[in-house]
Amino acid sequence: MVSKNRIEEFIRVDHAGERGAVKIYEGQLLALNTLVKDEELKKKIEEMKVHEVEHCQFFENEIKKRNIKPTKFLPLWDLLGVGLGFGSTLLGKKAAMLCTASVEEVIDKHYLDQINQLGPEEKELKKKITKFRDDELDHKDIAYEEGATKKGFYSVMDKIIKTGSKIAINISEKI
Repeated sequence: MVSKNRIEEFIRVDHAGERGAVKIYEGQLLALNTLVKDEELKKKIEEMKVHEVEHCQFFENEIKKRNIKPTKFLPLWDLLGVGLGFGSTLLGKKAAMLCTASVEEVIDKHYLDQINQLGPEEKELKKKITKFRDDELDHKDIAYEEGATKKGFYSVMDKIIKTGSKIAINISEKI
């Protein structure tokens, strides 16, 4: 059985992560609505953002319902998320889609780890995280279909995004 403290960490970090995903897409849409014109990419990002908002709202409700303090780093994650989304989109469609793919690859492993730890006492939470993981895997597939690549410079970008995501996860679980 997973401890109450560990469940709180799961919910705190998942709330921060889903909110971060919303902010990344908001940054990408900001770039697409101002400096970069790509209506097809904008439509894809808007569609993926709908899932992230749904995920974020679920964890927002869990935080309130279970009286869990969100991470103290939310304002910083918000800023970094918008910046990452905006910056990756300025670099072009491949970079914007790699941003999604890189984050989703980290989240896939993160959610799978949680799913494997959750027992029958948290059946509903496990069911939601499983559904959200499936959504994230769909986003990763869409990103690769839309041109995400890890060739050349993009391999460095992939490592930076993944490292940043892992650091944010570790911090958000505890603080």
